[in-house]
Amino acid sequence: MNARPVWRTQLDIETAASPEEIWALFQDVPGWTRWNAGIESIALEGPFTAGTSFVMKPPGEAALRSVLTEVRENECFVDETRVGDLVIAVAHRIERLDSSRTRITYAVDAQGEGAAEIGPMISADFPAVLAALVAAAEGKRS
Repeated sequence: MNARPVWRTQLDIETAASPEEIWALFQDVPGWTRWNAGIESIALEGPFTAGTSFVMKPPGEAALRSVLTEVRENECFVDETRVGDLVIAVAHRIERLDSSRTRITYAVDAQGEGAAEIGPMISADFPAVLAALVAAAEGKRS
């Protein structure tokens, strides 16, 4: 069996926002454009549950169809995008650290031809996206 090229990375950020406040932003898929500059438009094709697809268009690029492969309320969701033989899974995890701190983790797992080139391009904006997500979540608290 041939091994498929694999590329992985993850980035964490901590916030005073609760897992429920973060989750509210994650569930509001059309609202992702307010805190993620890497999304020009996005449409969820059903409920925010495993098996539901969404179509996301990055600025200046073609739209991509992804599917939610795992959804656990206030904890995690994973979306998967397939482009030919390339499979890109992005996990969005929420972990309560204590009564006043929450960790958010974005992790990419890219497998297939071109994974080492595409993975870094997908995750390049994670620092800005996570910072904007935290600002949106903490802004809802005031």
